[in-house]
Amino acid sequence: MTKTALITGITGQDGYYLSHLLLNQGYRVVGLVPPHRQPNLTKLGKLANQVEIFTVDLRDSMALLTAVEQLRPQEIYNLAAPSFVPDSWKDPLGTLDLITGTATRLLEAVRQVGLSTRFYQASSSEMFGDVLFSPQDEETPFRPKNPYAAAKMHAHWTMVHHRQRYGLFACSGILYNHESPLRAPQFVTRKVSLGVASIKLGLTDTLQIGNLDAKRDWGFAGDYVEAMWRMLQIDEPEEYVIGTGRLHSVKDLVVTAFESVELDWKNHVIINTNLLRQDEHFQLVANPSKAKRNLGWEPQVSFEQLLEKMVKTDLEQLQSGALDEVLAAGIAPLPRM
Repeated sequence: MTKTALITGITGQDGYYLSHLLLNQGYRVVGLVPPHRQPNLTKLGKLANQVEIFTVDLRDSMALLTAVEQLRPQEIYNLAAPSFVPDSWKDPLGTLDLITGTATRLLEAVRQVGLSTRFYQASSSEMFGDVLFSPQDEETPFRPKNPYAAAKMHAHWTMVHHRQRYGLFACSGILYNHESPLRAPQFVTRKVSLGVASIKLGLTDTLQIGNLDAKRDWGFAGDYVEAMWRMLQIDEPEEYVIGTGRLHSVKDLVVTAFESVELDWKNHVIINTNLLRQDEHFQLVANPSKAKRNLGWEPQVSFEQLLEKMVKTDLEQLQSGALDEVLAAGIAPLPRM
């Protein structure tokens, strides 16, 4: 029997890579897309012709109940969330409703219809916030520092409560920063890869960066969606920290990107203190040993491979003249890794 998987947030980076993975596994993939997000379907590129789209308002409990009842999915991947964390300060209530509201309404739909659907909730390392020790694992306390993180924490516990009270197969991945050529330009990884590609081609000469000392646990999005899928294939639903377990600084990011095109970063980087993030984290780094032990999951793409591919993809797009379309639609080819 062909499995049906529902995905919210299908037009985002993770939705793209997850759709690609599930289609290769033989799934019927259905994206739950609000009417106002229909233009973003272009972000799926060729995958738009391979997935089904179910138009539904994620704020409408009855509409989601109808969708779950009609589609009767074996798996649900709830990825719906604002893509850029700092933006959550502009609309904290909207952020809460999109993240926590969608999770609650979907879980309730599964419960009310009486399905044995397996449910994945996209949690975030942002929930750990102002950490007291590193690395973090599944037992680390949550101390969120922004509306996005607080909403993610609420959705996370809502998922846990539905599992405990109603016996649903519900789990979450607490994912650390994961990147790809599909990242929007406001993310530092894509800002750097685009900047380096532009400098290499002589289109610009400098790259402005905020804090070179800021550190992240960066991995490849394609690896991380495989962890999501694996969580729904095992017998017991649990929480999993998903990351590389390695910290890299923004300086590491910059140096690696420039080295991939044989340029000296010192000749091109300008420090701009206006770009500093107020709620900066310095020690958010994963301990993914549980995922390795229970899921057999480990990241396959290295930090250096990821940056090299991102810069190469942006070079190709700039040279082909496709950048305006790329930046407008967020389209990029799957990395050949």
